[in-house]
Amino acid sequence: MRRAPDFWANPPDAPGLAARLLTPLSALWRWRTARRIASGPGERPGPPVICVGNLTAGGSGKTPVVSALLQRIDGAVALSRGYGGTLEGPVAVDPARHTAGQVGDEPILLSGFGPVWVARDRAAGARAAAKAGARAIVMDDGFQNPALAKDLSIVVIDAAAGFGNGRIIPAGPLREPVEPGLRRADFVLILGTPARRARFLEQHPQIAARPVLQGALKPLQTGMPWQDLRCLAFAGIGRPAKFFESLRAVGADVVATRSFSDHAQYPEPMLRRLLAEAQAAGAQLVTTEKDAVRLPAHIRPQVLTLPVRLELEDWAPLDAALARVVGAQ
Repeated sequence: MRRAPDFWANPPDAPGLAARLLTPLSALWRWRTARRIASGPGERPGPPVICVGNLTAGGSGKTPVVSALLQRIDGAVALSRGYGGTLEGPVAVDPARHTAGQVGDEPILLSGFGPVWVARDRAAGARAAAKAGARAIVMDDGFQNPALAKDLSIVVIDAAAGFGNGRIIPAGPLREPVEPGLRRADFVLILGTPARRARFLEQHPQIAARPVLQGALKPLQTGMPWQDLRCLAFAGIGRPAKFFESLRAVGADVVATRSFSDHAQYPEPMLRRLLAEAQAAGAQLVTTEKDAVRLPAHIRPQVLTLPVRLELEDWAPLDAALARVVGAQ
């Protein structure tokens, strides 16, 4: 995935010339998406399907939500399309055998939290997971994909990015219009600082009509002494700035940053340049967990990571819903 255009982040009342020129193409995207969604409700593989999706393209924080659910639901299996990987699947991810280049970076990362299946055909992947004994299937992305009937849908929103300029791809970041998307969601999970979440809810009062969960992606306490550590940070995720902000929040002295496109590949010459830049600056090279799984094995020990985990203000509503959905099977 390429980096999102800067104008996607413009305010809705000033979307910019590029957004206006691309709006006719957005109408085609909107029509195709609505038609695809209407073709549902999709296949029921046996185990309940819990979808973690979003309304915008990339960067909302879905992967840490999926990893949290894998740990929270006994017998859960993650199902991913394996973006960036070469294997079409269905295939059960084995981190000792597979690489991010084969199955995608997110499946490799998620495999540290529970079983993961990768399949371009989501229904085939769900059937394979069910045959292998999955008690529940946590689908990473796919909120707009009707291949599987969803028993519970969680829409994740980054409060800082929100809905961007409020326009649909390619004129803006939205995958579909906000209102119909919210109506299909069982929960809307808003991530960010308390102030940003409050501001986002004030700007979008219609969200209050849906069950709302609030939380944040918090750095994992590993004992790493981040305070005043000089860092050269790089990231190829949906919103690299969010990672750089997290590093500063734990006290790191971020002397330079390098942003790459989501799921970016890192050729060794590029990594050598980054290591040389860090050394020249007297800094440590640091990246995200998702980026780290794309690094060559012999480079990885030279790069620190800052792990983040999902923290909710109140888990009770979601836990109750999960108990109903998984327990009913």
